[in-house]
Amino acid sequence: MADPTQAGSASQPTPPPPPRPGDSIPDEGLDPTMVFAAPPAPPASAQGQGQGQGQGQGQAQPPADSGPPPPPVGTPVATDADKKALKDKGYDDEDIRILGEVGSYRFGSITEKLTNERISMPAHPKTTFDEQKFLMFLRGSISLTRDEKWRIIQAVPKLSQFQVDELQKILDEEKRKFGELSPKHLLQLMKLEQRHAEDWKDLQSLMVQQGARKEEQSQVDDIRKSLGL
Repeated sequence: MADPTQAGSASQPTPPPPPRPGDSIPDEGLDPTMVFAAPPAPPASAQGQGQGQGQGQGQAQPPADSGPPPPPVGTPVATDADKKALKDKGYDDEDIRILGEVGSYRFGSITEKLTNERISMPAHPKTTFDEQKFLMFLRGSISLTRDEKWRIIQAVPKLSQFQVDELQKILDEEKRKFGELSPKHLLQLMKLEQRHAEDWKDLQSLMVQQGARKEEQSQVDDIRKSLGL
């Protein structure tokens, strides 16, 4: 997405595209300004307009929704009595139909089964946080793209404590907002989450390949040094 502030300014050079998985990254980490193709909106505006805006350029913002959140997994929906009980709680026919289609799915139930294995977190001596929890927030986001998640990880060494904390708050709020949407959104959310789960698995594979290339290059460098080259 082009930066609208640059529109009509022919003298402004086109900024380089942000790096992608597999591209080389400086040893000191990726500059945070290169995480997104366009700068994300500040957290304050995101809170006022729906979480997810500004993350991944607002690709997956929770829609306006006044219905009750999904009932617990295992709530029966098959019989007329089951459906009447749900309608008495504020669910409509579409909610009940979707609940029957998605079964035990609830938002987050797909990505929570993923792992953080093979995702390498760079050193971050200036910040303190739970790395596994941080990665859990990233893998569960449906508003960040695969490449953005990778770039955030590469930018960790240069993120301030405030930036780390705010990012986790935004992603936690995103999960809560999507989880509170009425059942009529569950089928769409399930498809989105399945796609992002595949993206996470793809990122895991890419980072394994990246680590192997670094190890191979390190071995080549060691041989050159031993030969005095």
